[in-house]
Amino acid sequence: MSYRANRLAGEIKRVVTELLQTGLNDPRIHRLTSITAVEVSKDCRYAKIHVSVLGSEDEQLKTLEGLHNACGFIRTELGKQIRLRYHPEILFMLDTSIQHSLKINKMLRDLKPDQGRED
Repeated sequence: MSYRANRLAGEIKRVVTELLQTGLNDPRIHRLTSITAVEVSKDCRYAKIHVSVLGSEDEQLKTLEGLHNACGFIRTELGKQIRLRYHPEILFMLDTSIQHSLKINKMLRDLKPDQGRED
């Protein structure tokens, strides 16, 4: 990724994180939602925003639906806070890596015998 695209990705992550905390009042968007990564295309016309939602699968799907519906608002806010000729098209993608790592940690803890425990 170019320097410009990398800086833009950082700014998009900052603005969208602020919006998740304060600006979006959609009840579908789960409060334990975080932006894990932003990928911007070379021409800065497209941005993939990876979102992690700690909750059930139903809450994750509802959050994605709420974010997809808020794309226009988010893009407008990006335009107000970041000066660009073209504002990138936004695509939200679910990032399950955090949940996957929590699942693996739980499996490892279940495999590990209890130490210091006497029966």
